[in-house]
Amino acid sequence: MTLPLILLALLIALLLGALFHILRGGSGWRLLLYLVSSVLGFALGQGLSTWLGWRLLTFGALDVGAGLIGSFIFLMLGDWLSRIENKNENRV
Repeated sequence: MTLPLILLALLIALLLGALFHILRGGSGWRLLLYLVSSVLGFALGQGLSTWLGWRLLTFGALDVGAGLIGSFIFLMLGDWLSRIENKNENRV
């Protein structure tokens, strides 16, 4: 992959993470979580599609479709894990 395709992939993943943050809300830490999980999911989706030979919405060597699916899965997983509350009850 070339540098312009890597930058395009980062741009798409970061935009998806920011859009997810706008829809779900939260603090700055949650925005950072969404951005990082979106980039990791996009990279994993891209790598998985390259490894398995799948093609879905390709743009040159970049498989945008698989990247978006991976990004969305990681965003949902990160959001779910960040909303788990610790129910620590102190019993006397």
